[in-house]
Amino acid sequence: MTPHRPDVAIRVDSPTEARNPRTEDIDRLSTLDVLRLINTEDSRVPDAVAAVLPELARAADLAVGALRAGHRVHYVGAGTSGRLATLDAAELVPTFNAPPDWFVAHHAGGVEALVKAVEDVEDEAAGGAAQIRRHAVAGDLVLGLTASGRTPFVVAALEEARTMGAHTVLVSNNPIAPPVDVDVLIAVDTGPEAIAGSTRMKAGTSQKLVLTSFSTAVMVRLGRTYSNLMVSMRATNAKLRGRTVRILREATGLGEDECTSALVDANGDLKVALVHLLADVPTARAAEALEAAGGHVRHALSLLSPDATG
Repeated sequence: MTPHRPDVAIRVDSPTEARNPRTEDIDRLSTLDVLRLINTEDSRVPDAVAAVLPELARAADLAVGALRAGHRVHYVGAGTSGRLATLDAAELVPTFNAPPDWFVAHHAGGVEALVKAVEDVEDEAAGGAAQIRRHAVAGDLVLGLTASGRTPFVVAALEEARTMGAHTVLVSNNPIAPPVDVDVLIAVDTGPEAIAGSTRMKAGTSQKLVLTSFSTAVMVRLGRTYSNLMVSMRATNAKLRGRTVRILREATGLGEDECTSALVDANGDLKVALVHLLADVPTARAAEALEAAGGHVRHALSLLSPDATG
């Protein structure tokens, strides 16, 4: 790790580093008014994300293509960005029953840096490039997150990914950052923070929205949902087992006893039980249709339409 050098500094030219004229008197306010001011700034974030939805859609489509071809999605970040990326990747497994190697997070400083700040690791360009060389291959998608748009660990990872033939996406909160050669640039202009330079605030909130929207859209496009229901979830505890019954009831309009029986017959596989009930076919036939449809419920139902109507 590079030794701490107080005499070496880099000036970051970014709206996130600017002083916010709307919050200059924040330290004069009551606690409630401080919170109101922060909340007002936070309310600007969804519009900033809405402005980049076309670029986010392009990134999601690249991810869908990569995963369908047997490749992976890699998140790369440092500090708040890396922690948010790690959280998103971890939650996709229980929420959508996504294979654990579909989304891989690479956080500058590793596991230790997830729970406490580790100095200088975000400046280690060689470390970011090494992570991608070690874990990614051509055809994967590498998505980097950096509020400043210039974090060396992230930029080097993206440059290495592009050299290897991987698809690349950069999520930034700095629309005036020096250009990085990527397939898709998602520059979310959240402007100055309530506290100058505290990118864990609006910038971090925007990255959370971007990541959650991105990964959820990918899961929907890959058939991990039916309508707006999480039919691919893993029922690993009593609460989640109860949720599977509720989802089945909402999707079919049937009673709890019938849905519970269908889940038992399907060995707890919610998708199989759902296709069995909606298409009115034996459980084994429902499982075969899902296999043929790549696990996509609507596609499986379309394959079974002659059986379902006969």
